Amino acid sequence: MNTNIRQATPADVNALAEIEQCCFPPAEAAGLESFRERLAVFGQHFWVLELDGQLIGFINGMVTNQPTITDEMFEHADLHDEAGEWQTIFGLDVLPAYRNKGYAARLMNQLIAEARLEKRKGCVLTCKEVLIHYYEKFGYRNEGVSASVHGGEVWYDMRLEF
Repeated sequence: MNTNIRQATPADVNALAEIEQCCFPPAEAAGLESFRERLAVFGQHFWVLELDGQLIGFINGMVTNQPTITDEMFEHADLHDEAGEWQTIFGLDVLPAYRNKGYAARLMNQLIAEARLEKRKGCVLTCKEVLIHYYEKFGYRNEGVSASVHGGEVWYDMRLEF
């Protein structure tokens, strides 16, 4: 099987929205228009993974000077600041049939490597309690319950400092 990680393009937008719908509940999932806006504003921070030419996962997030993710960031791509200190991660999505095979880790490592090359302070994300241990494997620290109430859920702020 042949895998490839590349930057997302506008041609990927429908597949991205479909994968997002498979990976997140409706209240949390970003929609087609959100992905169009993200690609237009911070497409260079949006990576997809293909397996034999099929898009099976992606990772994306804006750059900011804020050390945590706020709910307004999910709705306003224009808050992206290319000169910012922190690379956020809005979503790490892998289709269910391809999970537990290391694909999510490859995407995460790609984004971390890019953030290091860009001389960011580190990466930040929010996750549910059940995923804290997963992100800790990459060196993220649990910073406690987030102020985010995205989708009506309880989120935890996670930070990886370089």
